[in-house]
Amino acid sequence: MSKLLRAAALVPLAGSLATSLALPVLLAACSNDPTSDGPNSSPNRVPAEIAGTFRHYGAALEVGNGRARAYVVLDEQNANRPLEVGVALDATAMNGLPAPTAPAPGTDPHAHVDTKEYLLTLPAQHGTPYQFITLDWNASGHEPPGIYDLPHFDFHFYTISPAEREAILPTDPAFAQKAANFPTAAYVPAGYMVLPPPPAPVNAVPRMGVHWLDVASPELQAPTSPNYKAFTYTFIHGSWNGQFIFDEPMITRAFLLTQPDLTRPLSQPAQFAKPGYYPTNFRIKYDAEAKEYRIALGGLTKRQ
Repeated sequence: MSKLLRAAALVPLAGSLATSLALPVLLAACSNDPTSDGPNSSPNRVPAEIAGTFRHYGAALEVGNGRARAYVVLDEQNANRPLEVGVALDATAMNGLPAPTAPAPGTDPHAHVDTKEYLLTLPAQHGTPYQFITLDWNASGHEPPGIYDLPHFDFHFYTISPAEREAILPTDPAFAQKAANFPTAAYVPAGYMVLPPPPAPVNAVPRMGVHWLDVASPELQAPTSPNYKAFTYTFIHGSWNGQFIFDEPMITRAFLLTQPDLTRPLSQPAQFAKPGYYPTNFRIKYDAEAKEYRIALGGLTKRQ
């Protein structure tokens, strides 16, 4: 553990800072997309694995040679209770992705300039605490070097609005103060912490916030440890100004191409800030029939 913390202190951790996109244009494009029709639309309402449940897709965006869509699985025999929320990526989206680009001289080393962001809208009446999802393609990965600098996707499930996220900027005079305002211990999932730990300066990513990592993650162990494993997938939480604001699976393109089907439990906090349906696991699955990858937060359970 001490080796991990010393290594972490050398390089500030951060999630992916997306390159600048015209957010209003993206939102308009999503709202006008015919794929975001109501709950009885087709083919955006399809049967899910369990009888009586259906997968409802939101608006599609072009990603690589394919598309990405947010979705939610609803139990229509149980008052449309949400069971799973996620992102579906066409198999063809793995090809034709933006290539790596070198940062311009003088670029902030913590700015993820080699990132392409896609803002995904959830289908209407999804019943989850999430307001929108961003899919980030990191062609060169991002810091810290030697850990997350592999080509990978970040999936940010935000519980705040796009406008609130856009206000997380260093130009805010209280930026550092809000970053250092951590959620109280009762809301922190077991095993998660900010790295490097206090009293080191808090590293906040503009338009995201502070990233919390599971210190037992294999990629964070010392390379000489028998528990070490190079990054393939991991799960992160993000906070800002005293509250958690996003959940984030990160997955390498190479791992997705193995067409996995795995489910991993998520550690839980003692308390939840707001009532709602929250995930107890996350799943990475390739559906050969639909020819799509699904990155999902599942086992949604009602919390008070």
